[in-house]
Amino acid sequence: MSRLQKLRQSLACQELDTILVSQPENRRYLSGFTGSAGWLLISASNAFLAVDFRYVEQAKSQAPNFEVIHIKGDVANWLPKLAQDLGFKKMGFEAEQIPFATYHQLCKAISDSHYQLQLIPTTGLVESLRAIKEPEELESIIEAVNLADTALDYAKAVIRPGTTEREIAWELERFLREKGSEPVPFDIIVASGPNSALPHAKPTERVILEGEPVVIDMGARVNGYCSDLSRTLFLGEGDKTFSKIYDIVLGTQLTALATIEVGMSGDQADQLARTVINQANYGEAFGHSLGHGIGLEPHESPRIGPSSSDLLVDGMVFTVEPGIYIAGWGGIRIEDTVVLENGKVKALTRAEKIASI
Repeated sequence: MSRLQKLRQSLACQELDTILVSQPENRRYLSGFTGSAGWLLISASNAFLAVDFRYVEQAKSQAPNFEVIHIKGDVANWLPKLAQDLGFKKMGFEAEQIPFATYHQLCKAISDSHYQLQLIPTTGLVESLRAIKEPEELESIIEAVNLADTALDYAKAVIRPGTTEREIAWELERFLREKGSEPVPFDIIVASGPNSALPHAKPTERVILEGEPVVIDMGARVNGYCSDLSRTLFLGEGDKTFSKIYDIVLGTQLTALATIEVGMSGDQADQLARTVINQANYGEAFGHSLGHGIGLEPHESPRIGPSSSDLLVDGMVFTVEPGIYIAGWGGIRIEDTVVLENGKVKALTRAEKIASI
């Protein structure tokens, strides 16, 4: 209920009578309902969960603090009348979630019925609450982190010259699921040689060879909460180029882990790491943000990157993942999941950062 109370305070500050929530993770966070479709309508004194026939019983079981409404048809068929009956005048909605076609249908239904209801776009009202993790949430994230750490040990045992990227990716996903992970939060990346220069590479039938970098990026999911881990391995003895770049990336990450603190913006935290890579003359090869929040979604608030004004506070969980990518040769990324605790970064990831296997 404290989550609803916090949201209601935000509604009051924005002078909204109610808010319509449809983003799946926001819906789950506020109500506990895990179904794939449904709508929350929350006001100062009401909390409704509207679902179709498929989810009525599940909603009653999972969301005891909500009044469950059995709906039929599109949202425009039932929402305007419900809002009118409840006396709502200003309704917030998630601007990044509602398609324009749905918004248009709602506006038309309101206009055709001559209801005095305004639709007000909002962003980040629930996401800002989700960014600060409660103890139970952190416990689930830590379990997911531990699963990914164990999977990395397994990766080192099965990856060999002659195996393909796709084979290793499947072995890791199978391992995670067998050890208790829910469906993995994102497609596992196994990228070798030149493919590792692609930050979001997809595993291919490329055969992994000795003497080249292999980026592995994976996560687990426990009770809906995600982890994220990247390591770059090298089969055989590392060469001079690999060792040089690996040391820069590792030094960058260790600097960020040691110096990021509460009160910084996402941009300031990113710059702590980016300065190290810039001074090594590889700034152009680090093209993505330093990190991102993680929780019910693999990417959520806060954003740790250039121009991010997100303020870092205790309880936030995010990744720290610098990388250097060189077209035609390969890339190196090292990523940990961390939490801000007592003003400083605490790494949750325990997987070792020794590259050569």
